[in-house]
Amino acid sequence: MRLFVALNVPSQLRQAVWQATAPLRDRGLPVKWVHPEGIHLSLKFLGDVADARESELATALGRAAAGTRALSLALGGFGVFPDFQRPRVVWVGVAGEPALEILQHRVEQEFAPLGFPTEARPFRPHITLGRAGREARPRDFAGLETALGGLQFEQTVVVEAVDLMHSTLQPGGAVYHVRHSERLS
Repeated sequence: MRLFVALNVPSQLRQAVWQATAPLRDRGLPVKWVHPEGIHLSLKFLGDVADARESELATALGRAAAGTRALSLALGGFGVFPDFQRPRVVWVGVAGEPALEILQHRVEQEFAPLGFPTEARPFRPHITLGRAGREARPRDFAGLETALGGLQFEQTVVVEAVDLMHSTLQPGGAVYHVRHSERLS
């Protein structure tokens, strides 16, 4: 199974982000856009994991979430990784609140002993909206920075669970399913 740990946002927020970013999709960029139902905030990518390990992963997720309160996430601002000269990921930002950063750090700490190394890069909270196609060239993204700067979207949402997610890659894009959920009190 291809697994990751994420915060899922309510469907109303997913739809609002989707509608706010319609002008980007209309530009015909060489980007595979995330479908509205796939919009989430990833905390840790685990990769391919044997089915037999699911219970130990659920236990680790429980330890990471223990004592964590529901999180208020402020979304707003758009950007790309790594830069506008060669964008690979288009995203909407998530404010780096201390409680969110603590939860992400706890996920890293609980999963590291299970063979999932901690990220070398600092955590930059964001929600991925799309990924550039492999055939994309820098010139294909002319005007993207201006287009992103022209988008208006700010919304705050409360997230009450952290989820162990299963990702199934399909021709039309990845399909996600919650395998285990831990409530944030």
